[in-house]
Amino acid sequence: MRIGYFLSTEEYSPAELLEQAVAAERAGFEGLWISDHFHPWNNEQGNSPFVWSVIGAISQATDLRVTTAVTCPMIRTHPAIIAQAAATSAQMLDGKFTLGVGSGEALNEHILGTVWPSADVRLEMLEEAVELIRELWTGEVVTTEGKHYRVDHARIYNLPDTPPDIYVSGFGPKATDLAARIGDGYINTAPDDSLLKVFKDKSGGKPAQAGAKVAYAPTAEEGWEHAHRLWPNAGLPGEMAQVLPTPEHFEQATELVTMDSTRESVVAGNDAAQHVEQIQKYADAGYDELYVANMGPHYAEMISFYGEKVLPDVRG
Repeated sequence: MRIGYFLSTEEYSPAELLEQAVAAERAGFEGLWISDHFHPWNNEQGNSPFVWSVIGAISQATDLRVTTAVTCPMIRTHPAIIAQAAATSAQMLDGKFTLGVGSGEALNEHILGTVWPSADVRLEMLEEAVELIRELWTGEVVTTEGKHYRVDHARIYNLPDTPPDIYVSGFGPKATDLAARIGDGYINTAPDDSLLKVFKDKSGGKPAQAGAKVAYAPTAEEGWEHAHRLWPNAGLPGEMAQVLPTPEHFEQATELVTMDSTRESVVAGNDAAQHVEQIQKYADAGYDELYVANMGPHYAEMISFYGEKVLPDVRG
């Protein structure tokens, strides 16, 4: 299993993200994930730079493959614009770019005042968006009117030699079925094989990526404090992450997330064995790639720690 680094745009500034990308390559990480948000999950995280600008900077600073994890190409941004942004990114990265897509969260997509669709409608929109993006990547002039999207005489002039792969996230059965049907690969965050096995079986074994978070710190207790302060939203159940519309709503909801639940769910501190154990869970589940994010201020130490003590152990 390949191990990459996950850049959290919700928590870190553009300069910090670029610093992390360069350090991750130096430490031996094999790729980069980067989130695509308009808002952070809560105000404590305090960041949310425009992902395409950051990707452009990364393309000039590292040679690592970059995957968006994930972009919603449907509501806040029209799929034709995502097609152009992704094509430019792939060209700047010499083809080392994967467009990860998903059906989005109200947190980011409600900002233009549009109605937040139901999950079934969002999946329908996502399928049409992916089809339109691929059509635009042919370099031909596209004029079309679908159920959800209209394009009038649109052509993308800057294209990579080979169109990027499109990986589709799936956190439920319907989304996973869609990923298997239309995706070049799959994205999830759960270290189990329940949905992953469905995807692998229905897709004929296409590749799958996962993301995980850790809170590196001199002690586990400090790490848990950072995780609980910055990322309590990770402890919210069900579909809350998709339907809550503002950082303030997330702050209200996460008052119910206890420190004990954070301790139980987050790998924290500097015990290499625990970090390796978490990675192994994803490998055992059958993922082909795992991208690890840090929570808290000790990202430089975390990246060095992984390069020196975790990645060599995982790779044997």
